[in-house]
Amino acid sequence: MGASWLGYAAQVGDRAVAGKARSRQSGGRGRRRLSVDERRDELIEAALQLFSTRSPEDISIDDVAARAGASRALVYHYFGGKYELYIAALGSAAKKLSVLLEPPTEGKPLERLRISLRRYFDFVESHAAGYTALLRGGPADRSGEAGEIVDGIRQLLLDRILHSLDVETPQPILRITLRAWMAAVETAGLDWLENRDVPRPQLEGLLVDHLVVMFHAAGRHDPGTGRLFDRLAQEEMG
Repeated sequence: MGASWLGYAAQVGDRAVAGKARSRQSGGRGRRRLSVDERRDELIEAALQLFSTRSPEDISIDDVAARAGASRALVYHYFGGKYELYIAALGSAAKKLSVLLEPPTEGKPLERLRISLRRYFDFVESHAAGYTALLRGGPADRSGEAGEIVDGIRQLLLDRILHSLDVETPQPILRITLRAWMAAVETAGLDWLENRDVPRPQLEGLLVDHLVVMFHAAGRHDPGTGRLFDRLAQEEMG
């Protein structure tokens, strides 16, 4: 999957985190006592902000505690260590995305795909830190639990696309085509966060058109994908 986008990604949600931190530091009366889940979510949000802009190897528990306005002991209490916190942060981002990607039940296949892609970019825009943490942060080899989380969300996205296209089991050419397109969507999401020089609806439309063109090209190598392209074309025109 520059530097100019880092400022934006780090600022998404910062006001909320910073506001909570100031509230804790002020020690003023009327401070609401956070539940266990709320405190945990607060720490995860602070971690996501950091993991989205820097490698986990360059971030310490003290950094996370400072960002959340909490003590390092509290971070250790909830997560045990930095790796556990990183996995929790990735899992939180993946869960939010999976909810948004629930497949539409009505409309033509490409229209359902457009809806799913719109929801995907809703996540990209509203959870920039989580998105960049999912795709940029983490160990270079993406092994272990971190790799499983990222691979899981990609498999979920593939399943959602297949559902939108009314395909149960893809043949190899179709599977490769869809995974190549998914990589393009991820790259487009990161580029859009960095530059924001293309309106979102235009970008989403461009990506759908890309997929149609890829289907057409793949159909020359696989009759099944060719038939899928023909069916989609007919349904769009019908």
